[in-house]
Amino acid sequence: MASYYYLIASLPTLTADGDLPLDYAAFLNMCKSNVSEATYQLLERLTLSSSEGPLVDEWSVFYGNLMRELNYQRSLRLGKPYTRVYEKEPASASVAASAIAAENPLAAERILLDYEFKYLDSLVALHTFDDYVLFGYAIKLKLLERMHCFEHEKGKAEFQRLFEQVQQRVFSL
Repeated sequence: MASYYYLIASLPTLTADGDLPLDYAAFLNMCKSNVSEATYQLLERLTLSSSEGPLVDEWSVFYGNLMRELNYQRSLRLGKPYTRVYEKEPASASVAASAIAAENPLAAERILLDYEFKYLDSLVALHTFDDYVLFGYAIKLKLLERMHCFEHEKGKAEFQRLFEQVQQRVFSL
């Protein structure tokens, strides 16, 4: 664990509204010689829906509930029933409502990302230079990578293409 001091101190700071300072492959490369083989394997297999590893099990419960809350509120908005049972949390319900009411999908993603970062910060709060910090960082990096996949111009072009297809179908009726 002594090698974590250098590793964690050398990682660039991640913020919900910031840039992606390194990709996950570069992060794994930095970890390779500084963590145990078992920890490295967990980091290598890590996804946003993983449930195995330090901090990850707590994250998994939070993330699963947040996704179910989003699905519940989307279902309500569409007038469809949602029968899955989950642990409803007022904070998650409020954030999900804000995300659904956002002016566009990118704004909604930013609302969710900010909430997820704050939750991860609360999990890591009293830890320094240990697996909790490392896995919290890894999850934040995964979240930022996902966020940076969104490209405004491509999304706008795809929306326009789909809208034109719908218009053509309507006019052909």
